[in-house]
Amino acid sequence: MAGAGYPVSLRQLQYAVAVADTRSFRRAAEECHVSQPSLSAQIAQLEAGLGVRLFERDRRRVVATDAGQEILERARRLLVDAGDLVEAARRRSDPLTGTVRIGVIPTVAPYLVPDAAKSLRASFPKLTVAWLEDKTATLAAALGAGTLDAAILALPVPLAGGDVEHEEIADDEFLLATAPGHPLGVDTTPAKAEELRGARILLLDDGHCLRQQALAVCSMVNAQEVGFRATSLPTLVQMVDNGLGITLLPELGVAAGLLRGTGLVTRPLASDEPARQIGLVWRRGTARRQEFLLLAKELAERAK
Repeated sequence: MAGAGYPVSLRQLQYAVAVADTRSFRRAAEECHVSQPSLSAQIAQLEAGLGVRLFERDRRRVVATDAGQEILERARRLLVDAGDLVEAARRRSDPLTGTVRIGVIPTVAPYLVPDAAKSLRASFPKLTVAWLEDKTATLAAALGAGTLDAAILALPVPLAGGDVEHEEIADDEFLLATAPGHPLGVDTTPAKAEELRGARILLLDDGHCLRQQALAVCSMVNAQEVGFRATSLPTLVQMVDNGLGITLLPELGVAAGLLRGTGLVTRPLASDEPARQIGLVWRRGTARRQEFLLLAKELAERAK
């Protein structure tokens, strides 16, 4: 079927998704850099072409109808695929140029991105990397929606549908961290999980994948989580440094200076205890797959 025979256009779908995201015709028009009457007319044509009402609107709000929600979800996927198609054509003529949007989780970003950004700029001078730091769920959603091209996440990836590929960047071991003089910090041999039995342990807040991975260790021995939950690793370190409990820290952060200015003592965990794998993740079928493999190789060198 020829393109001219389709009752809808990609631009109309783009406008509809913008309305769904902003829940406002006015804000959607501003986001799409068109006048509101023009956007409204295109949405009306889209609804007429599909024979389905996409939105319910009154003077206060705009919400998608039941039928509209299903169609808008399909529209999002079509727009992501269309973006990949255009990108594929551009990559053929001039690879490793332009801008790539990479998300990174907070427990990795401060300890990898500064060095990696400098290295990538030197290795790929025509490529601009736009970094976004956020929690796993937000980055996974953005990756699935196509607003991110790739993300540095702890594996496995909780992306809806799981239709992704990845390349491992680093094995990030856990280190037991205690205040000076704490009984668990006296021994220098690798710590086994059972040594944490009954210990007061501090962890990150919900939403950090590192919390879930640390809980996997603690749950085996019934360690007692302290009521306070830190929003960042530096806060967690300060709490432990003040004798309020012990914690598990990622080796990547400790190697990059996370403990600088503190008196914390660390011990590795025994080799049979859980660790986490960090990887560069991208949507399956993207035109930039070969580039991401090269980027992952460069990031792995920086994570050593």
